[in-house]
Amino acid sequence: MKLKNLSLRTRIFLAMILLVMFASVLISAVAIYQYNEQSKDYHEGRLERKEENVQTHIKRYLNGRQNTWEVKTENIPLIFKDEIYNIADIHKLQINLYNLDGGLLISSKPGLQTELVDKCISAEIMNALTHNVAFNNSSEITQHRHVDIHKENGETFQSSYTYITDNKSKAVAILNIPYLEKDDFLDKELEEFLKRLVFAFMVVLLTAIAIAFWLSKYITKSLKLISDIINTTRLEKRNERINVDDTSEEISALVTSYNSMIDELEESAIQLAKSEREQAWREMAKQVAHEIKNPLTPMRLTVQNFQRKFNPEDENIHSKLDEYSKTLIQQIDTMSSIASAFSNFAKMPAQQNETLNVVEIIKLALDIFNEYHIEFTFDAEEIIAKFDRTQLIRVVTNLVKNAIQAMPDNRTPKIVVHVAKGNGNVVITVADNGTGVAEENKDKVFEPKFTTKTSGMGLGLAMVKNIVETHKGTISFESEKDKGATFKVTFPKFS
Repeated sequence: MKLKNLSLRTRIFLAMILLVMFASVLISAVAIYQYNEQSKDYHEGRLERKEENVQTHIKRYLNGRQNTWEVKTENIPLIFKDEIYNIADIHKLQINLYNLDGGLLISSKPGLQTELVDKCISAEIMNALTHNVAFNNSSEITQHRHVDIHKENGETFQSSYTYITDNKSKAVAILNIPYLEKDDFLDKELEEFLKRLVFAFMVVLLTAIAIAFWLSKYITKSLKLISDIINTTRLEKRNERINVDDTSEEISALVTSYNSMIDELEESAIQLAKSEREQAWREMAKQVAHEIKNPLTPMRLTVQNFQRKFNPEDENIHSKLDEYSKTLIQQIDTMSSIASAFSNFAKMPAQQNETLNVVEIIKLALDIFNEYHIEFTFDAEEIIAKFDRTQLIRVVTNLVKNAIQAMPDNRTPKIVVHVAKGNGNVVITVADNGTGVAEENKDKVFEPKFTTKTSGMGLGLAMVKNIVETHKGTISFESEKDKGATFKVTFPKFS
C-alpha cells in the first residue's frame, strides 16, 4: 500500500507509533554505546591504577633495605626471585619483567621462565614504548607507556608496558602486566537495564497507541465533517454552512473559507437561476411568437382573398364561404394547440398522486391511437403504483405521439408499449421502428423547444422529463439511426 493512498488519520497514527519506536531504538542504541564506552574507560583506568600500584610496590622493594643487591638490570632476576610472587599475589595480577632490550628476565607465572626463556618483546611494542609518552594523573609526571590490545576467543586482552626506574630515575627494566577484560558484572547490569527499557518501551508504546488513536480521531473528526458537507454541496440547492466548535486555527480558517464560498455560491446560484429563467422565457417567447405567426399569414391571405372575390350574387358563394371558414378554423385550431402546449409546459398542474393500476391507465391512454399499429404488452394484469393519473396519461401519449411522428411514409409503423415491474419500480418502454435519433441530436432530445419536425414547439419530451423527475423517476432512450428508438421511463411504485 502506498503512503499517499493512506488516510490522514492512518498517517497520524502510524507517525506517532513510528516516532515512539524510533525513539526507543535510539535510546537503546545510545545506552549500549554508552555502556561500551564506560566499559572501555573502566578497564583502561583499572589497568592504569593496578599498574601504578605494582610499579610503586616494585620500586619500594627495589630501593628498600630488604634489597641487598645492586640495582641494575642483570640483577633483577636475583632481586625479585621470590618477591615477584608475593607482589603478584597481593595485586592479583601476572607480572613480567623484561630487560631494556625486550628480553624476559623474570615472571610471576610459574614455569614461564623455562618455557619462554628466549621470548622477548616485539620490535613494534618496543618502538611504541620508546616513543609513547603518557601523563600519569596521580604522580603528575610524564612517563613512557604503551598498552597493547588484542582479542582472542572472543575475549579482549590488554598488556601494559612501562619502565621500572631506580632512585635516580634510571630505567633498569620493563614492567609488563597482562590484563583480561572481564565484563560479566557489567554485561549483567546492561542486560537488566535493557529489560527495564523494553518494559518501559512497551508501556510507552501502548500509551502512544491509545493517544495516537484518540488524537488522530480528534484531528480528523472535523475534517471528516467538513468533507461530508462538501460532498453534498450542489449548485442547484441550498447548501448548509459548517459550524464546528473547538477546532484548530487551520481548520477554523478552512471552515470560514468554505462558509464564505457557500454564501457567494448561493448568491451566484440565485443570479444564475434568475438569468436562466429570463433567458428561457425570452427564447420561449420568441418560439411562441414564431409559431403563432405561421398560421396568421395564411389566415390574412384567406381573408384578403375573400374580400377581393366576394360577390353576393355568385351562385357558389356558400361553398366558397365554407372553404374560407374551414381554412380559418384550421389555422385557429393550430394556434390553440400551440397555446395549449405552451400553457402545459409553462405551468405544470400540482401532483395529485393516487394508488392506481398502471396497466389499466395506459390502456385508456392508448385507446385514442386505435388507428395506429400499436402493441401493448405487460408483465402482469395489475401493477399497482402511486402516480398522478393525468400526468401518467400525458407521459404515455407524448411518447407514443413522438414515436408516431418519427415514422417515415414508406414504412409500416410498429410501436410496442410495455409495462414491467421490478426492484420496487415500474418500468414503461415505448419502442418504435421509425427513423431514430441522429447522433448529433441525442444530447438535445429533452431540451425545451428542440424538435426535428416541421411543426410543433418541441415541448413534448421536455414535459415528459419534467413529469418523470417530479415523481423521482428517470427517463432514457436508446436509438439506432433508421431502425428506431426505445424510450424507457422508470419511477418508484410509491414515490
